[in-house]
Amino acid sequence: MTKQGTQSAIQFSDPPFIRSLFGSTRWAWLWLIVRLYVGYSWLSSGWGKVGNPAWTETGVALKGFWERAVLIPDAPARPAIAFDWYRAFLQGLLDGGHYTWFAKLIVVGEVAIGVALILGAFVGVAAFAGGLMNWNFMMAGTASTNPLLFLLSIVLILAWKTAGWYGLDRILLPLLGTPWQPGRVFEGDEGVAGAAPAEA
Repeated sequence: MTKQGTQSAIQFSDPPFIRSLFGSTRWAWLWLIVRLYVGYSWLSSGWGKVGNPAWTETGVALKGFWERAVLIPDAPARPAIAFDWYRAFLQGLLDGGHYTWFAKLIVVGEVAIGVALILGAFVGVAAFAGGLMNWNFMMAGTASTNPLLFLLSIVLILAWKTAGWYGLDRILLPLLGTPWQPGRVFEGDEGVAGAAPAEA
């Protein structure tokens, strides 16, 4: 075998602690704490907007946020948005009046993400959606708690197999499975070995 062939056959595995941390149910208590914190943060943020017409009817709250974000101040002040392509993206949404429906989408998204994380339902998907929203807020120049929530969303995504063990995913994952490993609903009574990790 050539040296190149030998090198291509080398496979690296995660350290045992990392495999345990993200794949063993013994750490599910830790992900429950993270889930509840992130979920409560999203739910309280979204619920605070539910009764606000500036979010649920006119969208002027989001319009004002976007207008401040795309503003380019006089030097030496720095603009809120560091990337011109993202500023152009928000400016296009502003010019098209898309804040009217986008504001409603944000409210629904924040509440749905919060509920899903608190209940432990589809944790990986909910954490990804939450992280994507955090990323967009940060790209628009808003820090606040977004960097922390973004980081916690990443670790929940990594721990998706066990993060919902104390929640609905304990039932949903074996039942529904994943796109690459169908669950009992789609495979009959045989189930899916490995869809939900065994207690370790």
